[in-house]
Amino acid sequence: MVIPRRGSFVRRQLLLVLFHAAWEMGSGQLHYSVPEESQHGTFVGRIAQDLGLEVSELVPRMFRIESQGHGNYFEVNLQNGILFVNSRIDREELCVKNADCAIHLEVIVDKPLRIFHAEVEIKDINDNPPIFSAGKQTLNVAESMLPGAHFPLQAASDADIGSNAQLKYKLNSTEFFVVEEKINDQHSISLVLVLIKPLDREKIAVHHLLLTAADGGQPQLTGMVHLDITVMDANDNAPVFDQSVYKVKLFEHVADGTLVIRSNATDLDEGINKEIVYSFSNNAPSNIFTIDSDTGEIKVKGKVDFEENSVYNVEIEAKDKGSPPLSGHCTILIEILDLNDNAPEILLKSMVVPLPEDSPLGTVLALISISDRDSGANGQVSCSLWPPGLPFKLVSTFKNYHSLVLAEPLDREQIAEFGLVVIAQDQGLPSLSASSSLVLPISDVNDNAPTFSQPSYTVFVKENNPPGAHIFTVSASDPDMAENALVSYWLDEKLWPLSSYISVHSESGKLYALQPLDYEELKLLEFQVRAKDAGLPSLCSNVTVQVFVVDENDNAPSVIGPQVGPIPLMVPIMAGQIVGKIHALDADSGYNAWLHYELHELTSGPWQVGRYSGEISTTRVLDEAEGSSIYSLLVLVKDHGKLPQSATASLSVSLMVTSQKIHTDAHLPGMGGSPGALVDNANVYLITAICAVSSVFLLAIIVYVTLRCQSQAKEAMMYGPGTATLVCASEVGSWSYSNRHSHILAGVSGEAGAKSDLMFFSPNIPIFAENGEPKNGEELLPSPSGEVSSS
Repeated sequence: MVIPRRGSFVRRQLLLVLFHAAWEMGSGQLHYSVPEESQHGTFVGRIAQDLGLEVSELVPRMFRIESQGHGNYFEVNLQNGILFVNSRIDREELCVKNADCAIHLEVIVDKPLRIFHAEVEIKDINDNPPIFSAGKQTLNVAESMLPGAHFPLQAASDADIGSNAQLKYKLNSTEFFVVEEKINDQHSISLVLVLIKPLDREKIAVHHLLLTAADGGQPQLTGMVHLDITVMDANDNAPVFDQSVYKVKLFEHVADGTLVIRSNATDLDEGINKEIVYSFSNNAPSNIFTIDSDTGEIKVKGKVDFEENSVYNVEIEAKDKGSPPLSGHCTILIEILDLNDNAPEILLKSMVVPLPEDSPLGTVLALISISDRDSGANGQVSCSLWPPGLPFKLVSTFKNYHSLVLAEPLDREQIAEFGLVVIAQDQGLPSLSASSSLVLPISDVNDNAPTFSQPSYTVFVKENNPPGAHIFTVSASDPDMAENALVSYWLDEKLWPLSSYISVHSESGKLYALQPLDYEELKLLEFQVRAKDAGLPSLCSNVTVQVFVVDENDNAPSVIGPQVGPIPLMVPIMAGQIVGKIHALDADSGYNAWLHYELHELTSGPWQVGRYSGEISTTRVLDEAEGSSIYSLLVLVKDHGKLPQSATASLSVSLMVTSQKIHTDAHLPGMGGSPGALVDNANVYLITAICAVSSVFLLAIIVYVTLRCQSQAKEAMMYGPGTATLVCASEVGSWSYSNRHSHILAGVSGEAGAKSDLMFFSPNIPIFAENGEPKNGEELLPSPSGEVSSS
């Protein structure tokens, strides 16, 4: 109870200020206390003063209090502001056994509206005595009970709390029993009656005791109960089992109803005291086993599983039917034998997915843990991989823990993904196994350079192609994947710049001729195309491409030699006499440069031309009967190409009679000889010319072979003679040789071969010497227009 002290006005005001400040800073709630069962009008506290309100303003401001959920236990005197008890308060009715019991009040004033809170604690008083549940308790105790036996009693209860509810018990004077309080594991108190001296029914059949319970309150309150203890005749012998402990072995998963053991107990008593009932103690697994109450047979009732429980400790009680009944106990130790009924369990955790193909040996790919719930050999597990021959192995790191590691180098281009199975097998009979699959994709690294389908390519392109023509496509493959297999192409121009001749498309590998190719200028282009992938770092490879320019018949034959005048011939002339030779060249090659000669149909007279030699000879004897005349010969020179091309050569022959010959000889003193000698000399020169041409041809062949052998050691370019064309003249057996230089790579051109001449031989011309050397015959050199004259 709060009782304000009386003192000076200053001290009072100061206390009010401090109390109000503490109230404002604290919880904002007033606290009072009052004992329960207080009479009406009992002073509780000066609530108006404690709230800092003037008594004069309580009525105008409509001062009032409200209590939540409780009766109207308190009121305020509005004349003096004192809080007092309005009605009886029973703490046990209000709060039962709760240690904290308080009534919350709301104090309300208006003008302005303010709400205050106050709490009145209800103090407990010792107003409730201990109470027993019944006025009398009856017990039956066998006379055979030994001292120390305990018998439970119903304890008293007290509605108060604290020390008012702390009870102490006392028995009236007796030499056989005492009462004790026992505290169990749950810290609860139980009351027991303890036998301290053996009973004798024949002396005292019933013991009448008075049990008193007293609380700790002031004043102390008590409660009593009568105890009637009846002494029963003794069932002197309890049942006894053959063994105190039975040991049994039982396989797991046996069928329901399987007999485990037949327990046996005996009782030396007679009659009903000898009849025994068997039962499990409270801790027995009644869901697994059952016992026959009459025979003591224990049988399997539920599922016996070694993995759930390997040993069962079953307590058996044998109780007779005596009054009071006596019992004996034994323990049955049931050992469950393991069967191989659990397959191994595999837990597999991948560590590296996907696996780079350049991973070092020993890389850990997965962690594997294996367990088997069985025991002994049934729980001993071996681990293996399937299929065999994989580039992996299992490494044991601890009991039933393994690591899957890389044992051999990988190549994604051969095998891009591995599927393997981890097999765990126990050693039971029969053996059980489990498996877990693992897929290991292999990720690509750039370890393969692009590869061309063949080491070199040979391409034939006709000359005079249109600019930008597609001539060939090179293709390289890369067994890698993604950007490592993305191939681009370009020309290797380290040796020769080819950008003016050839280009390659970087993605498709298509080769294009950037300008028309001319066989007469360029026979062969040899270069390298490089293929590079897009990996990091990138890899590349080269291939050699030989582009042979195929000749087209785009050049007409050309007759060689300057313009000369008419050829004078002295008659008579023998049939078949060679009077001259036309030599023409064709810039093409092969059949396109193979020339043949024929007289134009407008040409008449006793003349013929060698088809392949170009030698002009007579078809019959020309004598003085022909007289002096001039013949104009027109010779057609044609090649053998498709859509052949041709050129013409014109020749004038002047026949002279003997008088003209003499006249000519007269003007040439010092030169003489017979016509027969002139013809013989001409034949000698002809043979010499043929031998010279053949020697030049043989020399050209030797030079060509030598240069060809040397060219195989050169990467940049190759030089050598082109196609050598041998033409046999069927009429006189002479040869014509055309020698041309080949152009390789950058197209370096050579000059034409040895210059060929158009020769005319006249046996009737007198032999003359020039520069001290004899000379027979004249060299006929045609003009650009085709006219042939003598020089």
